[in-house]
Amino acid sequence: MRSFLVLIFAAAIMSGCNSSKNNTAANTDSTTSIDTTWKPLFDGKTTKGWHTYGKTEAGRAWKAENGVLHLDASQKGNWQTKNGGDLVTDSEYENFQFSAEWKISRAGNSGIIFLVNEDPKKYPYCWHTGIETQIADNRENEDGAIIKHRAGDLYDLLSISKDHVKPAGEWNKTVVLVSGGVLNIFINDEQVLTTKLWTDNWKKLIADSKFKDYPDFGTFKKGHIALQDHGADVWFRDIKIKRL
Repeated sequence: MRSFLVLIFAAAIMSGCNSSKNNTAANTDSTTSIDTTWKPLFDGKTTKGWHTYGKTEAGRAWKAENGVLHLDASQKGNWQTKNGGDLVTDSEYENFQFSAEWKISRAGNSGIIFLVNEDPKKYPYCWHTGIETQIADNRENEDGAIIKHRAGDLYDLLSISKDHVKPAGEWNKTVVLVSGGVLNIFINDEQVLTTKLWTDNWKKLIADSKFKDYPDFGTFKKGHIALQDHGADVWFRDIKIKRL
């Protein structure tokens, strides 16, 4: 009898181990649950890992403190910010899942731009190559009334299917998922846009947009990620990425 009980106990342990392995495998298949592979892109204290587009370090208008990255747009520099500029990751990414929380100032405008090819002599701005998911105050910013220019939209290309964006001054969350030529956008944990990149339909979207005059726009399959300086105060936190 004692030997029989020992065998049952051993079988139970093995069953538990197999169940744990199966659960791990299930988690690995998920695009949102592999938290151990997320890598922070912002340490909450400095702009380490970032630089202003075309430069070697971040502009002074980008201020990091108390876990928040803030573009202080109090001093204007044309349509952008004095000592600001688009903030770009030091690294490039191909297949990835990028996540950031953000809030925009009243009537403000910004964006998350990805697959950016950093060659400032050839491309003066990030958006000459990179694709943007919009950040804006839909109520008071001029872009808020334009289809394909509202917060969450793939700027001037595609509109989101559902408006889950909170108003100016409140925190939102954007997730950009690029994998195998497919792009998905999530706003506040809701999938709001999906499209295939680099197809004939993608080329047609570009040809029908303001980017038609930029021949390399949306063509790069690997690039930097940028936080846009559009001359308005904007805040970011919990910025992280997962390579896929």
